Amino acid sequence: MAQKTLLKGRVLSFTGSPFEGEPTEAVIISGAVLVEDDRIAAVGDAENLRANNPEANVVDHGQNVIMAGFVDAHVHYPQTAMIASWGKRLIDWLNTYTFPEEMKFGDPAYAGEIANRYLDLTAAHGTTTMCSFCTIHPESVDAFFTAAQKRNQRVVAGKTCMDRNAPEGLRDTAQTGYDQSQALLENWHGVDRLSYAITPRFSPTSTPEQLEAMGALWADYPHCLMQTHLSEQTDEIAWVRELFPEARDYLDTYEKFGLLGSNGLYGHVIHLEARERDRLREVDAALIHCPTSNTFIGSGLFDMAGLMRDGHRVGLATDTGGGSSFSMLRTMAAAYEIGQLRGAPLHAAQLLWLSTVGSARTLRMDDCIGNVAPGMEADLIVLDLASTPAIAQREACAENLWEAIFPTIMMGDDRAIAEVWIAGQRVSN
Repeated sequence: MAQKTLLKGRVLSFTGSPFEGEPTEAVIISGAVLVEDDRIAAVGDAENLRANNPEANVVDHGQNVIMAGFVDAHVHYPQTAMIASWGKRLIDWLNTYTFPEEMKFGDPAYAGEIANRYLDLTAAHGTTTMCSFCTIHPESVDAFFTAAQKRNQRVVAGKTCMDRNAPEGLRDTAQTGYDQSQALLENWHGVDRLSYAITPRFSPTSTPEQLEAMGALWADYPHCLMQTHLSEQTDEIAWVRELFPEARDYLDTYEKFGLLGSNGLYGHVIHLEARERDRLREVDAALIHCPTSNTFIGSGLFDMAGLMRDGHRVGLATDTGGGSSFSMLRTMAAAYEIGQLRGAPLHAAQLLWLSTVGSARTLRMDDCIGNVAPGMEADLIVLDLASTPAIAQREACAENLWEAIFPTIMMGDDRAIAEVWIAGQRVSN
């Protein structure tokens, strides 16, 4: 017997991209969503769905908003414990905080502790899927996938590969990077709701030999995602020029080794040259905007308006722990602020789309997550639009739903997440 639950409220679904035409025209607001086992069975009028499914358990959320769970397209779960570490530029920040913390993940117990802590924290903030870098240690990948598998959670992750410009104990080799990544991929990819991503950290920490090995691995498993970093900071770009003097640009250090493709995810992409923008669009690669990280580490202002106008696939991410929050609400607020600084503020519908459908598209998973529609996996959240006194007093005088939602985007935190459902099961409230 199928288990049915009818969630009543203001159900937010996307019928298209709010970056094409009037943003609100891409959104439909319904009265209820019917969950059957781990899938969305129907979306529509609450009374009709109740009449046709009398056996369903009814949960009435009143005026709260029911929507897809947030999809975080670029994170580093091993950086959970050192999130919000003070004041460094990227390269110093890696050496001072990140690398010492990542050294600990050869210990399976510690890796498991942080993986579970991270998934608890992100679920409390309404994130139901994420794409994570792990560390060079296979144990870090096993820990993350094991924790997610127990929760029946859809996640993407991969062993970070680095064979230079990192401390001893955080370096592998071109061969071990390939062999360990292949073994992890074979063991985990496609199991339950788990997906593997081939993961060279970024060009400065991989020799040409390792980048070539990662490109060969991706050629062997082209159905997998590949994730890395690209053009985050100007001093990073200058470093890449020194390390790869023959390269046309930063992207070329990936392209020449087979690490540019339609299943590639490129984090940050702030300071792209014209050729890089053109090539990324030509191959339909995914670009990941990490606004809290970009402001926290002083990287620069992402060109959302220009890249969307040119037809790029763009997702949104916290970039834990360069990003200073686990919250996709806070991430949306930072994306709005960066848009304002570039003279192109984002509408609430665009922000919510980026954090759900948009990010799911970058992961090539928008056929199963990121929206509320029949047949989709039932990863859902319920937003309380009056979660704090400050938000409630603003919401009370809102003239429409978008005015009511926007204060929660700008000021909301985990208190705004009234419920979280993963694969049709309520996991927190």
